[in-house]
Parts: sequence; structure tokens; C-alpha cells
Amino acid sequence: MRSNFGALAILACLGAPVVGAAQGPAATTVARPTVTLETPADAVAQDAVEYAKQFSVPVAVAIQRLVAQQSSVQVTEKIADQYRDRLAGIAIDHVPDYRIVVHLTGDEPVRERRFKAGDLTVPVVFQTGARATRDRVVWAMTWHQRDIRAALPRPPGIGLDPRTGELVVIIGRSSVQDDGAALKAKLETIAEVPVQLRILNQTDRNLEVAGGARMDGISPVDGKRYICTSGFTIGDGTRTAITTAAHCLDGMNFRDTNRDVVPLDFVGQWGWGYRDVQIHGSTAPLPPAIYTDTAKTRLRPITGQRTRAATRAGDFVCHRGERTGYSCALVELTDFAPAGDICGGACLPTWVTVSGPTCKGGDSGSPVFSGTTAFGILKGGSYRGDGSCAFYFYMSVDYLPVGWSVLHAAADGTYPPTVAPPTSSR
Repeated sequence: MRSNFGALAILACLGAPVVGAAQGPAATTVARPTVTLETPADAVAQDAVEYAKQFSVPVAVAIQRLVAQQSSVQVTEKIADQYRDRLAGIAIDHVPDYRIVVHLTGDEPVRERRFKAGDLTVPVVFQTGARATRDRVVWAMTWHQRDIRAALPRPPGIGLDPRTGELVVIIGRSSVQDDGAALKAKLETIAEVPVQLRILNQTDRNLEVAGGARMDGISPVDGKRYICTSGFTIGDGTRTAITTAAHCLDGMNFRDTNRDVVPLDFVGQWGWGYRDVQIHGSTAPLPPAIYTDTAKTRLRPITGQRTRAATRAGDFVCHRGERTGYSCALVELTDFAPAGDICGGACLPTWVTVSGPTCKGGDSGSPVFSGTTAFGILKGGSYRGDGSCAFYFYMSVDYLPVGWSVLHAAADGTYPPTVAPPTSSR
């Protein structure tokens, strides 16, 4: 790797360095942007602006709710463990009021609870009557996926609806005759659990690497330049590295703001079943931080991570991709197997979906996060017939290769100096 400070500085900041059309010695020098180093409070405030727009609440209320989202994890984990034999799923409602809903099988009622999260009191409501437990539906997806795929013209996307305890089967209109009642009954016979059909003329696919931007490489197959987006800083105890998606090119480079190439060392890729991650090592230590805004002027520390088991439908998460920039939306399904054979064959039901509308080629590998908490690495999207994004799906950081883990800053967002970012307004 080059020792050029500008190159290392951008690499250390983890976003995706600017790739220009000019290459080589004649490349034009461009001014580096001023970068703001966020605190954890800054991070929540930035996400809260997006939350406030989507749910028509004041930013101050949005901040309270995002703080409650994080602090409620231990509460819902304990509830999930307590009611495991009845649990269909846990979801967060945002409208008309903020609350957590626990969906249980059976009809034995459970009294409402409340907990305090800063200045906000959050109700935890228990709703009975779910049709099957999460464990039962996940088992059905795992063991009957092959037969479900065989029963349809095209392999469907499948997942668990945590609000009803049903196996969700996502299919196109061409797979359904009449009202779908006969197909639903057939699939319920195969899966041995209640089925919910969702008819969507959509295609699940990896967010293909596309030409024109940030973390790039030349394909040895067609000689074209493709891009992806870098994810989180990780380490194995002896070195630091960055992640992207396994379906990106093996030979990927960063380019600094002077458009100089910053080569990375390809460590390996894991891209089958339940994983889609590629690791590129750095000879220089990298800090636990990511760019989060579209313009790459805000550098956010990562202070923790969320397991898939602790992720709830309704969690408000964000991602920053090279094609779509910074955007936020709600988690929908936490046990999802994408359609088709995009996981080196059939996908396992370990992926997490997030509602659209922002996902495009070139976002592959981008970080999914909330505040300063890492959630996952973006894999692909589900597209409607008109090309719009219905939802995207990511790999939880739970599934990094053995020996590698997300690097964390201190709780206050600070971390030991490694390579300084190019400029700072703090």
C-alpha cells in the first residue's frame, strides 16, 4: 500500500474515496472536503432528522424514540427469553404512538408493561392469537425450503411475519391463479405452518457492482470497471481491514481525493448460504468509523453492534451507499431467505429486510447502522417490475468470518489515533 498520507487518510475514514474519470500522473488535484467528526449524540441527532420527516414528529421526539430503541434491546431480549415457547415475534410500532408489541401464540393474556428510556415512557403491549411461534416457522423455512421452491414456477422469497406468526411467501402475479387460495393451501401442507402470500412482481438480486464511483476494480471477465461500497472496520487481533460484499470483485481499490489508487490486500470472501462478505486488509491501522452522509463530510464512530436475534421489526436503521447516499427506513423481516439462487444456491433464512425505496447497484457492501451501532452489510434488493426498490436485505454482522469482529470506539465515540482524517471541524 502507498504511504501517501492523503490516500491513507481517506482509507482510514472508511466511506468510499472519490473515483474520478482521470487516472495516472495527469489526474487533477481536487480540494479535500471538511470532515466533521461526530459524537454519539451527533449520530442520533442526524438519524433523528430523517425519523422526524418520515413520522411527522418534532426532532426532539425523534431523538427520544431512537434513544428508546437502543435502550429497549435488553428489555425485549428478556421478554423473548421469558416467552420463547409462545413467541411469534417482537415489533416496534411508530404510529399512532411509539410502543413495543410482543406477539404471542395462544389466548392467555399478558399484562402490559412500561419502561423508562430517558424522558420517554415506553409501553410494551402483549397481543395474543399469533398462528405459530417464530421457532416453528424458522424450522419450516429451513427444512421445507426446497419443497416450497419446487412447488412454484420461480423460487420465492420467504420469511417470518413476526406480527402474525405466519410463513411469508413472496411471489409474482404470474405464479398465482384466482385468489391464491389453492396455492396457499398447498404451501401450508408442505410447510406445516400457516402461510401468508404476498404478491409482488419483484426480483431479488444482489446489488450489482456498477461503474462510476468509489471502491472500484477492473473485472477480468469483461474488462469493465465496477464499484461497490465499503462497510465497517474489522480486526482479527493482529491487523485491521474493511468489509464489502462477497459478490464484489476480488481486486478492489480505493481512490483518494487526488484520484490516486490506494490498493488493498484481498484477504478472502465468504458468499454462500448465510454470508455475503469480503475482507480487504490494510497495512495501516484503521479507525472504527464510517462516513454516513451522501457528501462524505460526516465521520461517525462505531461504538457497538446489534445481533440479529436482538433486531426487531420496526427498528429504524440507516445505510450509506455510493449510489443512493444516506437514507433511513424500518426493518421489516428479521428471518428472510431471498428468492433465486443468489447465495451460491438457495439462501438460508438469516437475512434481514429493510423497506425501500433506496437501493441501487453500487451500494453492495454498504454499512447498515443506527446511531453508532453496526447492524449489517448490505447484500441485495428486491425490485418491482418498474425497477423501483421494494426493500433491501443485509447480512448481520453476527456472520463475519471466525476470528474477525467489528472494531468499536469507546462509548463516548473516541478512539486512539491511527491515521488522522484529512480535516476536522471539531
